[in-house]
Amino acid sequence: MTTPLLEVDDLVVEFPMRGLVAKPFRALHGVSIEIAPGETLGLVGESGSGKTTLGRAVLGLAPVRGGSIRFAGEDITRARRSRRRELSRDIQVVFQDPYSSLNPAMTIGAILEEPLRVAGVSRREARDRIRELLDQVQLPVDAIDRMPRNFSGGQRQRIAIARALALRPRMIVCDEPVSALDLSTQARVLDLLISIQESTGVAYLFVSHDLSVVRHISHRVAVMYRGEIVEQGDAVQVTDAPEHPYTRRLLMAAPVPDPARQADRRRERERFLAEVGGR
Repeated sequence: MTTPLLEVDDLVVEFPMRGLVAKPFRALHGVSIEIAPGETLGLVGESGSGKTTLGRAVLGLAPVRGGSIRFAGEDITRARRSRRRELSRDIQVVFQDPYSSLNPAMTIGAILEEPLRVAGVSRREARDRIRELLDQVQLPVDAIDRMPRNFSGGQRQRIAIARALALRPRMIVCDEPVSALDLSTQARVLDLLISIQESTGVAYLFVSHDLSVVRHISHRVAVMYRGEIVEQGDAVQVTDAPEHPYTRRLLMAAPVPDPARQADRRRERERFLAEVGGR
């Protein structure tokens, strides 16, 4: 059996609330997941389910109250800031909004060069690496001298992916990376992520609210509801024949391109919600 690259065990995350006697808000209730090298785990749930909080905890950006996070066998649950900077070589992130994630005052070349220079890569080596990255995300080399405003949302997200790949990480946390894109652009970006994984062996923790998107890219799927994982397993099994009522509700809510099928799915969802009382 392959040793997990990422192991999250019984993780609890709490956020302090305002007021001297206010109890902290518990966002994650004992969550456990594993991701193998080169694997994609799709983490799916509605807004407020805790899926983004889990991704932020892995990145060291959420207050962990209990449990543990291990990366490549090392406990990084409460890693110091200096160690977190070192870990950024191995753990990177692609954010949701391609419009706000890139500095509008910097050229694409400068945006991609920044993490390389911080890591001690020479300017000449960095320029060569930038050309490799642009080719990897299927953008022309002349993008180096252009500004983010010159690119569409899908192209900007490709640039964000290139930046995440700059230091050849072992895992990328993808936080709703296609939710701001139209359907055809979503498909192209998802296919690009799959192609990159096949060529580099990078692992993904892929966060999304859309079960159909998660199915397209994931090997396994974990479904989150109110800070807990309610269903987890093979992507095809979870998305084709979900066992938990919440997963079934997510599947019925996912859009499909065929209007007739969409209408059938909407009616099926209404019947289901009537049966379970909207839970």
